[in-house]
Amino acid sequence: MTSDLRLSPGPRNIRLTTGVEGLDELLGGGLLPGTLAVVVGSTGIGKTQFGLQFAHAGRRQEGRPGILFDMSSRGDAQNHAAYARRMFDWRLRDVAALGHATLDDFFQPGRVDGDYLHVFDYSGQRVTRDDLDANAWRDWQAEIARKLGASIAFFYGNFIRGARRAVIDGVEPVDRPSDSIQIEMFEYVYHQILRKDPEWVARDLFRQDFRRNAEAAAAHRYDPAEVGCMLLYTTHETTLDAMIERPLDEGDLLSNANTVIQMGKIRDGMKFRRALYVAKHRGSPCTDEIIPYRIDDGGIRLE
Repeated sequence: MTSDLRLSPGPRNIRLTTGVEGLDELLGGGLLPGTLAVVVGSTGIGKTQFGLQFAHAGRRQEGRPGILFDMSSRGDAQNHAAYARRMFDWRLRDVAALGHATLDDFFQPGRVDGDYLHVFDYSGQRVTRDDLDANAWRDWQAEIARKLGASIAFFYGNFIRGARRAVIDGVEPVDRPSDSIQIEMFEYVYHQILRKDPEWVARDLFRQDFRRNAEAAAAHRYDPAEVGCMLLYTTHETTLDAMIERPLDEGDLLSNANTVIQMGKIRDGMKFRRALYVAKHRGSPCTDEIIPYRIDDGGIRLE
């Protein structure tokens, strides 16, 4: 990936709280709106809890929680709904359960867009070029095309109703980003939905019916520079040292993010414990310490 994922932060430069107590102060006040933050770590290290804490913090800061877009191809392995309920008593509204069939009532005040979308149907397999033959690879690319309408409606519907945080989960580790269907899907979502002018997002959603919906779309504008995006990115590495040693090469997803937070295991005597490290936080003072944390029923707690 060669394009730059940065966008100028919102007009008032108001930081978005991470939802992790004590972490905002170590990030110079929090995350910048209008930018991409990538949380990197192995399976089971706490990325999903981090993402949920960031999304839920929108309830207090923006008046409503953020949304979760799950690209996992192997079912809800991250257990978003169970975590959200245990951590915050937050009942995630799954888009699939809402059964939206048409866009006719899209701008009606009573419409509920849901705050969780598991975009791919359960398949039980990884979705990288190395895992699929040529026909299966083409089938998965066709699957993306079929899912774009639902994805656009999910993000756009929530943004016009006040959501200002998006957490994207389910990206599995690959050696080459170009081999990942999930990264391909993320790039579309990030550039063609999250960072695009709302009128053009509406055009992509309504297509031939845009003229009929143009007046309503104009009345429901939002500023994409106020939207914060957090990508939860699974890596092969499990130790924090190995992640820190990995270079953020040009063209890599991590090199183009505004903020990169790495989560991994560190050795503490005869035990391992969890810790995080802020690998990058552009335009902001931030800590260069390795910060131990624990996970309990409330999520991530810095130690």
